[in-house]
Amino acid sequence: MVTGIDLVEQQFLVASGEPVSFDPLGVRHDGHALELRVYAEDPVRFLPSPGAITEWEHPVGPGIRVDAGYEAGNHVTPFYDPLLAKLCVLGDSREEALARAREAVAAFRLAGPRTNLPFHADLLTHDVFISGSYDTSVVAGLRP
Repeated sequence: MVTGIDLVEQQFLVASGEPVSFDPLGVRHDGHALELRVYAEDPVRFLPSPGAITEWEHPVGPGIRVDAGYEAGNHVTPFYDPLLAKLCVLGDSREEALARAREAVAAFRLAGPRTNLPFHADLLTHDVFISGSYDTSVVAGLRP
């Protein structure tokens, strides 16, 4: 999101023997982006939570992108990775990206299986995460 380049598209080009469609030396980096992976899982123990999706309404708007493979009426099985969607946000600064991410998580309407959206809501308001000076131990600080 910060480069304006679709990296998956570029991977397909390279895999099919084509050159990338941009000048690698001219790549711009504008703003700050966050990606939150939305899973059908218990938000505390991170165990899969299969089931029927009875409601699905993902956030939309400037600086928000949702790549999803599910919608209302689909069923999440216990046999595969429970990734439901990637929620990506872009802001001019980290602060703006965090605010946009908090709004997007709050606007995501998903019912049926349990999801990790409550975990993301907690993470996005955690002082250590907001500061940008964190490592994976921040997750332990969010568990009850």
